[in-house]
Amino acid sequence: MKSVKTLDEIAATRRSIRKYDASQSVSRAELETVIKFAQEAPSWKNQQTSRYHVVCSPDLVLKLRDCLGGTNPQKTEGAKALIVTTFRHNIVGFNREGVADNEVGNGWGFYDLGLQNAYLLLKAAEIGLDTLVIGIRNEPSIRVLLNIPEDETIAAVIAVGHRIEDAQRPPRKELDSIVSFY
Repeated sequence: MKSVKTLDEIAATRRSIRKYDASQSVSRAELETVIKFAQEAPSWKNQQTSRYHVVCSPDLVLKLRDCLGGTNPQKTEGAKALIVTTFRHNIVGFNREGVADNEVGNGWGFYDLGLQNAYLLLKAAEIGLDTLVIGIRNEPSIRVLLNIPEDETIAAVIAVGHRIEDAQRPPRKELDSIVSFY
């Protein structure tokens, strides 16, 4: 019988992986599982504006990897899927007249998508998949390649696959350096 990990164990062992095993597959059902779980995250007024553009065709994965900046094309080699995460802008954080409800405006779209992406990463780890969140990318090229609508803000690309090697856990700051209790 498979042992069940607690959320604490999943969070403590999940890592950003930069070397993937190209011989191991990731199924559509697994990808759907992590995205369905991501949908459980809260969103502003339950607007649910996060969107996922899932690329798992090997040819399209290669093309999308070419749209990544820096060393990210190399860091995603062997990943079986790349998920472009977006949100529909000017909805969350805005009233019905299209006016921002507070000073953050579209920042709430990033916030909501970040919550959903965190859920996605944790679920992926729970079911044995590894991930890397990528922020350095060529947004216009990705938008054209995947025909992403102009009303969606592209936030990140998430590589999904199986690790070749473990990654080290970077140290965390001491709690008293990041929190203030009142």
